[in-house]
Amino acid sequence: MSDTDGKKPLGLGGAPRSGQVKQSFSHGRTKSVVVETKRKRVVVPVAAAKPGTPGAAAASGSAAHLGDPSKRPAGISDAEMERRLAALRVAKAREAEDAARRAEDDKARDEERARKREEAETKEREERERVAAAKAKADEEERLRAEAAAEAVAKAAARKADVLGTSRRQPVAEKPAEAAPAARGERADRNAPAAPPTAAETAARAPMGAKPALAVRKVDRDREERERNAKAKTDDGRRTGKLTLNDALAGEGGRTRSMAAMKRKQEKARAKALGVGKPEKQFRDVQLPETITVSELANRMTERAADVVKSLMKMGMMVTMNQAIDADTAELVIEEFGHKAVRVSDADVEQAIEVVADADENRITRPPIVTIMGHVDHGKTSLLDAIRKANVVSGEAGGITQHIGAYQVTTEGGQVLTFLDTPGHAAFTSMRSRGAQVTDIVVLVVAADDAVMPQTIEAIAHAKAAKVPMIVAINKVDKYGADPMKVRTDLLQHEIVVEQMSGDVQDVEVSAKTGQGIDALLEAIALQAEILELRANPNRAAAGAVIEAKLDVGRGPIATVLVQNGTLRKGDIFVVGEQWGKVRALINDKGERIDEAGPSVPVEVLGLSGTPSAGDTLNVVETEAQAREIATYRENVTKDKRAAAGAATTLEQLMAKAKADQSVAELPVLVKADVQGSAEAIVQALEKVGNEEVRVRVLSYGVGAITDTDVMLAEASKCPIIGFNVRANASARNSAHQKGVEIRYYSIIYDLVDDIKAAASGLLKAEIRETFIGYATIKEVFKVTGIGQVAGCIVTEGVARRSAGVRLLRDNVVIHEGTLKTLKRYKDEVKEVISGQECGMAFERYDDIRAGDVIEIFEREEIQRTLA
Repeated sequence: MSDTDGKKPLGLGGAPRSGQVKQSFSHGRTKSVVVETKRKRVVVPVAAAKPGTPGAAAASGSAAHLGDPSKRPAGISDAEMERRLAALRVAKAREAEDAARRAEDDKARDEERARKREEAETKEREERERVAAAKAKADEEERLRAEAAAEAVAKAAARKADVLGTSRRQPVAEKPAEAAPAARGERADRNAPAAPPTAAETAARAPMGAKPALAVRKVDRDREERERNAKAKTDDGRRTGKLTLNDALAGEGGRTRSMAAMKRKQEKARAKALGVGKPEKQFRDVQLPETITVSELANRMTERAADVVKSLMKMGMMVTMNQAIDADTAELVIEEFGHKAVRVSDADVEQAIEVVADADENRITRPPIVTIMGHVDHGKTSLLDAIRKANVVSGEAGGITQHIGAYQVTTEGGQVLTFLDTPGHAAFTSMRSRGAQVTDIVVLVVAADDAVMPQTIEAIAHAKAAKVPMIVAINKVDKYGADPMKVRTDLLQHEIVVEQMSGDVQDVEVSAKTGQGIDALLEAIALQAEILELRANPNRAAAGAVIEAKLDVGRGPIATVLVQNGTLRKGDIFVVGEQWGKVRALINDKGERIDEAGPSVPVEVLGLSGTPSAGDTLNVVETEAQAREIATYRENVTKDKRAAAGAATTLEQLMAKAKADQSVAELPVLVKADVQGSAEAIVQALEKVGNEEVRVRVLSYGVGAITDTDVMLAEASKCPIIGFNVRANASARNSAHQKGVEIRYYSIIYDLVDDIKAAASGLLKAEIRETFIGYATIKEVFKVTGIGQVAGCIVTEGVARRSAGVRLLRDNVVIHEGTLKTLKRYKDEVKEVISGQECGMAFERYDDIRAGDVIEIFEREEIQRTLA
């Protein structure tokens, strides 16, 4: 009995594959083991076939075999087995369809390539035929021209032979015949095409019976092969056929297309296949201002900026994207691109401000605006206090008014009056001018004991310029020495004729201290207002004038506005000068919050974007966008004016100014004030300080507290900071202390001006004053070793001092000015020599002295100057 007992040995079934595996053991021992492997059997379902066919029988046999439970894998039911067989059949059918489709695509691609190759060969053949035909035609024409030329030469030679009577016709006729082939060959070479002849053409041109060389035929074959390879490209630029190394090295050698270019090409092809073309160009109405930058013009036309620049360059204008062009040039560019230009002006934004005249039925009587003007310390604020029954004077620094104040007063008769109190100091000229421009009636206050003064005359000029009626209030009539008639007489010099002197200007004698004449003054104001018939429309957008503006630490920018027309309400959007805002709060003269302010009502307005300038006009607009646009336009106009003023200066003017400024000393200062009007007044006053040698330069001025930014600017400019009724915050104080910046605080404007004037006086050069102290006459000149020429002199007048300056006079002409090197009497060095005594003098670095010369002795004294 065998070991196997009729059974197969245990191992891997199937066709065995033998191999060796090397095993490694410890201590370097190895062993080679023979192993056998067999691949796993893979069952592939047979595609479904028609019944009765061999394929169908095989499929049914396979299905029966797989359906046998004994041959089926464990855990698979009949339904699962059926689903698996169905999935295999579907996958096999799909693979067959894909293979058929790929075969069709390959066949179509091959046909397309064959067609394109045939078209290329046909085109090449036609091109060769065309070139050959052109060459044959050219050769024929050249031959005909050569024959004609030969005939002409022959005829000429025949005629010449006939004339000479010789028999040389045959040689003469042969020479052109010999030259004709050469001429034809030369002409043929000139007209030959650039392409070299093919091998077939070379063989055709060879003489009869001659065998073409093998080397020549090989060169021709190589050239034709290269031409075919160079043309072996499809229409879309792709190479076909085999690419060899020689072909790659002998290729075009140019730059290949980038991946981005290929993607763009594919996207274009895809869009073309889908029928998606470029969108139609939109033609627009382009709003064209007076000047516009190239980039902005391109944006408004929705064109590329490079195209616009190219168009302008064609017109002869070399510009960049950021340069501005005028409206006429921009209009030509717009028309060239097919758009329509609509001319607009930058000032059109101002049309949002309503300027419609009011109808008479919509207007009602409004309170008069009364401005009190006059010289400083003539009692203007005291008179207003007496009318208001208040005490404003006690709150003013130094007892003088330095701000313009607006108040509303209700008289005992029930009439409402609006008063503006202006400063009387000389520095507040612009404040007085603003007060006169917004007023209806001017009350000119003149002190009975002081008469007409400079600011009184200025107030009269402002009232005349504003063309407003005037009422003269002669104040302080209760004081001893008051002379009201002198006031009336002095006013005549300025064309002010009061009623008591048969004029048309009302005059009232008042006393702010005792209250005398106050009622008469109010009656005069009421009468004048009744004559003027002051009316306004409260039911429209408000308009007013900014009397004063300031920057409050807690509340931000604040403007004191006198409403002239309409009604200003809380929440209104407005624009004032270069600023805009929305009314956050309205505060009247008594400090109370109100919801609206009608005509002739002074209010403080909160909610501005910045501090406006005093004198600006406030206008209410509909939307916030309009307000912002108007404010931006005004800011740009101001900036352009400033730039134009600087650009108008020529180089010669700049050089002359720089040369003139070399001899002028400057005192730079930085000014911060509590309100805009005070800041302007201080700047105007400081600009008047100085002369042709020194001046005050205000680097910057503004309103509000002194901040770190002001300290940094002062440190960089090495200048002090002037604070008028404002203080530095804690951070600014510490920064100024660390950086050594001086901060000076003032509350009275003339103290500020006096200190700045004294500081500017320190920059003035001291005045050198000479005092003559004596004369001396040279009697003899000696030469002393180590000293040089020494003059023996006698002091004829005054005294000679060692430290004094001297001048040498010869025939009353100054020939030298300097100092003394030595002054001796006998052999001793002395400090001075009195009149009548002899002495010896030697000059510092000067030896040209003679007997009979006169020495003038003087002393210099420096006197400190001050500004007037």
